[in-house]
Amino acid sequence: MATDLPGDLVVTGRDTDDAGVVRDTDDAGVVHDTVDAGVVDESGFVHHFDEPALGPVVVGEADIRRRIIELGDQITADYAGRAPLLICVLKGAFVFLADLARAIRLPLEVDFMAVSSYGASTKSSGVVRIVKDLDIDLLGRHVILVEDIVDSGLTLTYLRRNLAARQPASLEVCALFVRQGNQKTEEELRYVGFEIPPAFVLGYGLDVGERFRNLPYVCEFRGSA
Repeated sequence: MATDLPGDLVVTGRDTDDAGVVRDTDDAGVVHDTVDAGVVDESGFVHHFDEPALGPVVVGEADIRRRIIELGDQITADYAGRAPLLICVLKGAFVFLADLARAIRLPLEVDFMAVSSYGASTKSSGVVRIVKDLDIDLLGRHVILVEDIVDSGLTLTYLRRNLAARQPASLEVCALFVRQGNQKTEEELRYVGFEIPPAFVLGYGLDVGERFRNLPYVCEFRGSA
């Protein structure tokens, strides 16, 4: 019997056996033990846990895994013979960084930087503040800035200028998501996972008030911050 976690499961049937155990049948005809913590939305999608603020899925778990492998292959080819330094923008990019680093088949280093432009809101204020700076000197390093999502682009513009002033040998950006239609700056992004609609989203590291980062997929947020 399959025991896949919720995330890519679409329920097409639900039955209760003689022992009172509820089991779901997915759209491939596979029977699953129902995950009690999840909730089936109107499309038949089983969310990771029961929360009314979780809206429609924007990018599924399998699609994220597949795209990160592709990005890892691309970076591996582009940086052959070099050891890239991945800079993770906390907190949202920590999940993406962990999976991306393991998809890159090169020696590499990681460092972490925390900035604030959202606070607890769902909209960027445009005012960027460095909360945690880097530990590693960037001089002469091949740097890849790893972002979870590019929204207005204001935070990214600030970070690129700040990091470029530290004289790396090269500086590129790898963003898992780019929200369409919200850009206020023109930023060239070498590596992009997905372009997504302008709705506010959460999951896979993205949060609302520090919640929902542990969702293995990305979905719309239907609540209030």
